[in-house]
Amino acid sequence: MIGVVNLDKPVGPTSHDMVGLLRRLTGMRRIGHAGTLDPLASGVLPILVGAATRFSDELTGGAKRYEAVVRLGARSATDDGEGPIQPVDAPMPSREAIAAALGAFQGTFDQRPPAFSARKLDGRTAYRAARAGTPIDLPPRRVTVDRIDLLDVTPADGGTDARLDIRCGAGTYIRSIARDLGDALGCGGYLAALRRTEAAGLSAADAIDPTRLEALAGEGRLAEAIIAVGSLIPLPRLVLDADATWRFTHGSTGPAPDGSPEGRVAVHGPDGLLGIGHVASGALQPDKVLPPGGEA
Repeated sequence: MIGVVNLDKPVGPTSHDMVGLLRRLTGMRRIGHAGTLDPLASGVLPILVGAATRFSDELTGGAKRYEAVVRLGARSATDDGEGPIQPVDAPMPSREAIAAALGAFQGTFDQRPPAFSARKLDGRTAYRAARAGTPIDLPPRRVTVDRIDLLDVTPADGGTDARLDIRCGAGTYIRSIARDLGDALGCGGYLAALRRTEAAGLSAADAIDPTRLEALAGEGRLAEAIIAVGSLIPLPRLVLDADATWRFTHGSTGPAPDGSPEGRVAVHGPDGLLGIGHVASGALQPDKVLPPGGEA
């Protein structure tokens, strides 16, 4: 088995728990994921099976989409519902004020990561330092948010819930957007709920939950859940003939097909994905090569 499972992760389990599930169902150790989801988040978690794990970087680094609920009227030490939660004595903003404030969180800007995150500084992990009472002052990092739409504003327990549709690049912390939006509005805010609706070219509408995966495995039909990884790699596609395929799969640099784009490309042969290559000055050099047999 080589490919990707579009897993609909439920709230509760960790991303590593879901990797463990696929290891149990497939009997394979070589299982990974593309883009961690926190336990309190649900939605698209691409699970990489077999040699598809070689393409983790390509699948993790693409655009993502989330539906987020920001609870206004309180702050959280973790910037999400895990807390502890501290109410803020401030008036609740109007829908118009929330929509206007969201404009500052679109485009490319520097974002401060949550204190409770997996980021490291000088060998220390942020969430471990925060739990020990010695939080790290993490430097901001550049992120890109392509679009935020305000879907709904409703009263919540002691505050207001703003439901957002967020399209962003890799590395964006939705918890940080929730925290910073609350600060901008003067009422505090934290991430109350999060669902990833798109990642790695996959959609939550087509995702398979763990119960369904268990059922498919029990029926001997787990392969039906495996998507060819070549259809998901967000790179220009290069198709080789049989002779060029042989050279590429044996690690040899050769002439690139006429009209090939410069830079990194997803390389395909007559039977599917071969790997990742790099085109420069008319030559194609192998970078990542799938084992003989190709992809699922």
